[in-house]
This record gives sequence, structure tokens and C-alpha cells, in this order.
Amino acid sequence: MGRVTTALLTDHYELTMLQAALADGTARRRSVFEVFARRLPQGRRYGVVAGTDRLLDALEEFTFDAATVDWLREADVVDDATLQWLSGYRFSGDVWGYLEGEAYFPGSPVLVVEGTFAEAVVLETLVLSVLNHDAAIASAAARMVGAAQGRPCLEMGSRRTHEQAAVAAARAAHVAGFAATSNLEAGRRHAVPTTGTSAHSFTLLHDSEHDAFRAQVDSLGAGTTVLVDTYDVAEAVRTAVEVAGPDLGAVRIDSGDLPSLARSVRDQLDALGATSTRIVVTSDLDEHAIAALAAAPVDGYGVGTALVTGSGAPTSGFVYKLVAREDDDGTMRAVAKRSTDKVSVGGRKHAARRLDPDGRAVAEIVTIAEHARHGPDDRALLHPLVRAGRRVHHDTIGQARERHRAAMDELPPTATQLSRGEPALETVIVHEERNRHE
Repeated sequence: MGRVTTALLTDHYELTMLQAALADGTARRRSVFEVFARRLPQGRRYGVVAGTDRLLDALEEFTFDAATVDWLREADVVDDATLQWLSGYRFSGDVWGYLEGEAYFPGSPVLVVEGTFAEAVVLETLVLSVLNHDAAIASAAARMVGAAQGRPCLEMGSRRTHEQAAVAAARAAHVAGFAATSNLEAGRRHAVPTTGTSAHSFTLLHDSEHDAFRAQVDSLGAGTTVLVDTYDVAEAVRTAVEVAGPDLGAVRIDSGDLPSLARSVRDQLDALGATSTRIVVTSDLDEHAIAALAAAPVDGYGVGTALVTGSGAPTSGFVYKLVAREDDDGTMRAVAKRSTDKVSVGGRKHAARRLDPDGRAVAEIVTIAEHARHGPDDRALLHPLVRAGRRVHHDTIGQARERHRAAMDELPPTATQLSRGEPALETVIVHEERNRHE
């Protein structure tokens, strides 16, 4: 099977804008588009960038092959001149961005796309669909990992979202610190560790819990995780240890008063000699439920629905806006929206995280200038991803995880608080040519 184009993962109006711009000659104007969020989801203190590598993969497949052009013609989306231009489309501009795992704040220019208007405008929907989804998942996952205080979090949300969104969600969660996923395609495609043992149906299939646990242990070994809340939890724990012995790997609790059950199960396991058997809890967890279990003897958390829906913030609110474009004389002009509640800041931006002498982040510095000039205490945030149409950045998921850990360690302690609050860092806009701040 050949490559599958990503060119139609877009909105109709991207191509009608292109048609009009080609017709009046403005399509060739050099342009700068910027991806940013005007605000964080209500009460959130930071966001986490994710999806960059997926986006770069998708950009490489953004071409209008013969079948795609034929369909656009049959559907009468754009005229023949535009179809001819699209048939030769290859992005030849530059892309800069925050790297995966990095924290972002309101106004952070997480992606900058430079090229002709025609080349850059058609990428809008693809860029936003990838980054808005993946960053929303990673941002929720980071809050959950923080609440877990070092205990592993497992992604288990595949059955609660679209089948392809599930794969992307598992990847984004892993970037933000989740240890593993239940989704096998995420394991194959993105090298996310996978995990899983059994559901309630396996227990119900058998004539007794003893038979079910015996079959599972015989197949998977004593180190398996046994689900103990199909019938009576205490009886199930006793049976599981009887079958597997004191080396039973873990028990999973998926319902009930989790803090209370975790304590009673811990006491029972210890009394039975299974002192190293871990307790994993599931059951509609989110970051607040995880935080409420901080004092309970829980060794890991399985999270599903709340994670894959962004825990109340299913999108990051990113927008893709033209911030500078070429005049007829070749000079670049800053442009910006002035709409009520949707104001943007014009001009090509450069971004840095300002650090104090201890390496702690104190501000997000966004400078409007043609070329970046960062101070000695600033860590540059925008990195080249694509140059002259050629991809120049590849991340492993391990590198993204390490970057995320470093970014979180750099933020002030207030960043990880789950209570509603203002962004952990102020975003300072610097107009370099005017030598002033906004």
C-alpha cells in the first residue's frame, strides 16, 4: 500500500482562500503564521506541547496526488488553475517550534511557519488538529503525573475516544510522564510500553474466581495483576494470594470507595504475607481523584476517560494566525487581528524562558524582532524543525519525556498546584525596535 496523503485533513475554506490569493497575486507574498493560545484552560497554570513529531510526519505526507486532485475537481471545490498549483505542492518554507514536552503559557508562539501565503495557509487545519489534541492530552497527563507523586500512571482510555485519537493520546500521555498504555498500536507505532492482564469478563467466564485466577496465573505467571472487585474484594484477595502465593504481582481495584478499599486490601495482603504485592486502582480517575489518594497505600493508577478527553479541556485553544506578511516592495509588515476578545500581537516572534540564578523559570519572554537576541539568563524555546522544506528535527519519545521532566523541574512550585490559579509564568511581550514592554 502506498503513502496516504494528509492533504485533505483540512477545511474547505483553506483552498478557496488559496484560489482567491492565486488569482489576485497575493499568494506569493512571504508570510509568517504563528500558533499560540490566547489563554490556558480556566484555572490551569501551564500547558504542555505535544504532537510536534506527529505533525512533522504529517507535513511530509501533505501532497495533492492525482486521486486527490481528481476528487477536488469532481467536488468542484476550486478551479482548474488552483488544482494545477496544488498538484505540484510541496512545502518549501521554514518551521520553528517549541519542542515536545516543553511547557507553554498564554501567548507562547509554540509554532512559527514561514513561507509564501499559499504554501503556509493550507497547513492551518492540519497543524491545529494535531497540536490542539495532543497538547490537551499531554497537559492533562502532566497534572495527573504530578498528583501521583512518583507512582506510575497507566493510560487506559482507548475505548473512550476515536480509534486513531486513542493512539495519539497514548503517545502524548507518555511524553508527559505516563509509564505505559493499554493500546497496542501506540506500542507498535510509537514505542510506548504496553501493559494489561484481564477484565471482569474473564472472571465471569469461569465457574469460580478461583478458576479464573488459576487460569490467569498459569498463563501469565505469579507476577500478573489480578482484578479483585468482580464479586467480594476481600474474598478475591484471599483467593488470589492462595492461587499465586505471596509473590503475586498486583491486585487491581476498579470500583467502590478506593481510599478505604486500598487500606483494607493493603492490610489483608500484608497479613497474608504478600507484602510486596502492589495495589493498582482504576475507576474514572482524574488528577483530583489521584491527589485524593495520595495518603492511601496505592502503587499505581490506571486512567481512561478523563485523560483522553483532556480532563475537562479537550482542546488547547491554539490558533494559527498570520502575524507578518510581505508588502509589494519586499518589506515585511506586522499584521494582527483587533477583534473583541480575539486580539493578536503582530510581528515575527522569538521566545525564551528567563531563568533566575538557581535555574528557576521566572518569565516567558516573547520578543518581536526579525532575528532572535536572547539575554544571558534566557533559554531559547523556538528551534528549527523544517528548513527550506526539509525536515531537520527528529525526536525520540524518550528525548521528549526527558525534556518534559526538565521543563517541569524548572517551573516554580506553584505550577503543580491543582487548585485554580493564574499561569505560573507571566508572558512578557518585548517590542525590540521600540525598546519597551507590553
